[in-house]
Amino acid sequence: MRAPSLDVGGGRHHEGMAFTATSSATAARMVGRDEELARLDALFERARGGQPTAVVVAGEAGMGKSRLIREFTASVADRADVAAGRAVDLGGTPAPYGAVLGLLRAIAAQRGTEELWRAAGPGRPALLLLMPELAESPEIAASPPPPDARPTPELLREAFVTAVESLAEHRPLVLVIEDLHWADEGTLTLLSFLLRVVIRGRLLVVLGWRSDEGRRADPVRLFIGEAERAHLLERITLHRLDRAAVRALVAQLGGADDIEAVDRLDERAEGIPFFVEELACCADGPLPDTLRDVLLARYGQLWEDAATAVRVISASDAPLEHDTLAALTGFDDDRLNAAIREAVGTGILIVDDDRYTFRHALLREAVHAELLPGEHAALHRAYAEHLQSLMDADPRRDLHAALAHHWRHAHERRRALVAALAAMFSAKDRYAFSTAARFGRMVLELWDQVDDAEAAAGLDRITLMLRIASILRNAGESERALGVVDRALAEAAHTEVDPALHARLLRDKAVYLINVGRSGATELLVDALAVIDTGHVDDPNLSAGVMSQLAARHMVAGRAAEAIDMATRAREFAERAGSSLQVSVSLNVRGASRTHAGDVAGGLEDYAAARQHAHESQAQLRYDVNYSDLLTVLGRYHEALAVAEEGLARARAVGQARTTGSLLTQNMVQPLLELGEIARVDELLARDLELRTFPMFRMYTTTSRARALCWHGRPEAAAALLRQQQSAIAEAATVERQVWFYGVHARLAIAQASGDLDAARAVLGEAIDDDGERTAHISRLLLDAGPVVATLRARGDDVRDLVSRVDEAWNAIPDALRPATWQRVLAAFLAPDPDALARAVESADDPDMPATFRVTTRLEHARSLVVAGRRAEAASVLAQARAHADALAHEPLRRDVAQFGAASGLAEDDDDRCTALAELTARERQVLELLAEGLSNGQIAQRLFISVKTASVHVSAILRKLGVASRTEAAVLAARKG
Repeated sequence: MRAPSLDVGGGRHHEGMAFTATSSATAARMVGRDEELARLDALFERARGGQPTAVVVAGEAGMGKSRLIREFTASVADRADVAAGRAVDLGGTPAPYGAVLGLLRAIAAQRGTEELWRAAGPGRPALLLLMPELAESPEIAASPPPPDARPTPELLREAFVTAVESLAEHRPLVLVIEDLHWADEGTLTLLSFLLRVVIRGRLLVVLGWRSDEGRRADPVRLFIGEAERAHLLERITLHRLDRAAVRALVAQLGGADDIEAVDRLDERAEGIPFFVEELACCADGPLPDTLRDVLLARYGQLWEDAATAVRVISASDAPLEHDTLAALTGFDDDRLNAAIREAVGTGILIVDDDRYTFRHALLREAVHAELLPGEHAALHRAYAEHLQSLMDADPRRDLHAALAHHWRHAHERRRALVAALAAMFSAKDRYAFSTAARFGRMVLELWDQVDDAEAAAGLDRITLMLRIASILRNAGESERALGVVDRALAEAAHTEVDPALHARLLRDKAVYLINVGRSGATELLVDALAVIDTGHVDDPNLSAGVMSQLAARHMVAGRAAEAIDMATRAREFAERAGSSLQVSVSLNVRGASRTHAGDVAGGLEDYAAARQHAHESQAQLRYDVNYSDLLTVLGRYHEALAVAEEGLARARAVGQARTTGSLLTQNMVQPLLELGEIARVDELLARDLELRTFPMFRMYTTTSRARALCWHGRPEAAAALLRQQQSAIAEAATVERQVWFYGVHARLAIAQASGDLDAARAVLGEAIDDDGERTAHISRLLLDAGPVVATLRARGDDVRDLVSRVDEAWNAIPDALRPATWQRVLAAFLAPDPDALARAVESADDPDMPATFRVTTRLEHARSLVVAGRRAEAASVLAQARAHADALAHEPLRRDVAQFGAASGLAEDDDDRCTALAELTARERQVLELLAEGLSNGQIAQRLFISVKTASVHVSAILRKLGVASRTEAAVLAARKG
């Protein structure tokens, strides 16, 4: 035989075993997975019926996940389009969107590139980020994207999901991603978006996941856990085969009937199908003593050429094309085909979409580990040189990620540095920040190993660290971003650095601290301004940005005066820079600050101006986020909801549904919770469009979830949720007063839902006595003091001191931050009498009043009526309270109403009335139905063709029999009892 161009060894090796298997492992019938296959078929039928479905096939390495998925997809291939992709790991660094690219190419192969392009909708230009070859299609080339179209990661996700949803509308579509454990976070984010957003179409998503990969905080594991908790993903777990299944598999593979040998095989293989196959298919001889021996036993049987091809392929984490393998081995077609045929025939390699790959990743790793150091470096060098030649021939090919991997293993550190840097920026440009972050870390590791690193990289180390820190932050690695920017600042302190660069480092560190909810950002921003000033940096845009950030810090800390002053200065610099974006942002921040200071008219005027300057989508969305939040604080819930919904639609239109859109989703949750639309709240919290990157985001979501849990009567779960985040919330609350108010509000809700009045009183006292900065959030918190005071008073507690303190705190709030309806309701709770509470009930029915007050005001009104001896009216009002509590599905309020009804005896009165209702005559029931419609005696007489006097007699009899005092009470009772 002719020697290969790469000397990576070869040869045939024999080891004995007690029996010999003659069948190919891949030819054996699948054993022990009938139940799992049936479940996949059932999920497919569900998806086929129009209900999008997703499932993860999970199990440790070697459990047969890929085999099960292949069996399933083969069984549905004639009933659906099947597109498969595979996540690829390049030496610990996932390839950005590797699996997604495979899916898109498979879809294009089945449906055509033009149909894929049309199905992707307005965001279709983003597909060119992954598939530049689409531009070669005549139809696509004839309709290029607008010149100002700028692909974004959000737009890519929207385009992908739109395409999938459209394609799955008329014919079932099965999307398969194998080796999910190697997926990059860009792919995970896209998958999360797909699972949460697609609600129609005949779509089945099947994911293969090695569950023994990664630590507890592994991004893939977190993704699966979140998706399962949100009921977006089902799991099929493949367990180890029992002894009967192992014996059946050995029989399928042609093993001997030696029971002792089979038992020893079962003991060694531990029920893992792959190991069973490997052991059963070895040559006869003793069983290997280690897993490595098991994995390499079949490989040791190969002839020289097949072993060489397998060794070459082992250096590639991705499936390898035929031409690349031919170039690296130096084999002609006949020789290479013979080698591959042997490797495939023995079950070591499989053909995957016209490319070659190992049947199991563990086998690839074991084979690659067999290379000698010299062979290892030479092989990776050959790969790198070949990849470089491909890029030289076609500059459009982006192979920098693989180049960095191979040059590094070839010990060519300078070339690895250059390739890793290019791969980092390439991944960043494609918004694959997690992958970019990994290459950024590689760059930093290689930097000190390269003598002329700065010349090789084309930029200085401090600027590099600034950029890498930004990438880490966008990848969600805020702590690492802080570490890198700290190193950059430390180096800047010992060298002469451009003041603008120094200011940007300080600004960025401040942002990273904000993201993690830690203190120190304000001081850093002050330092950044000082550097700009002393360094005579003439960059008004930079100055405006830093000032707006500093103004925002003052604002969220409750320092309204400082925020207003700094935001005003920021606007001046923004106007000098001619930046409409910075002008809008500065007005935005100043408007919020003025409002929290009590100047609501001035704040709304600033917001109107901010909207006028919001020409760019970034400024528009910033306006939508902050203005909807402020309207909620002001109690203008319907307006807040409308602004947030409009902003969410805008975010989706520009492809930012998963970033700014998530914040707007949260801004919808707050007003919906106040308006009593708990079903929509639950839906939004469950589907939660943002994979939260920054810990600070979780603070707001946590408090919203806690209040929603209390609504459903689950205060223990709400308390546990708060305890999990207690330290993070406490730290974040020191820098953002809004977090503190939301945390206190959640704790008050938990105390009320638990019926723990003493705890509720203590939480209110803490809020009133707190000496921190006051913001407009205090108004809503104090409003909830009313029902607490009423319940304490009903228990017999002396509430005079609490009433005095609440009243004093309320009156200390600027008039503009105390809505008139809130004022009337709180005053009635603090100084109750039937007339004042009747007016409070009217105010509680205002469309923008928090919905729970429809119940609490009526409950307190009923109490006052009982005290006044007006039981019939009290029963009617209590019935209304019960009806509202039922409509809201608010479990704690249902409990409170029921407890008062039982304690007061009004529930018994109500039962008596129900008995009387059943005893009404047929004519009286007719009259009662018309009373419930709101008709007068004259109208009733006209409808029933009777005299007005007769109608009046019937009405009087109805009121007497039901024991109610008014027509309204009779109508309410009739409506409630149907």
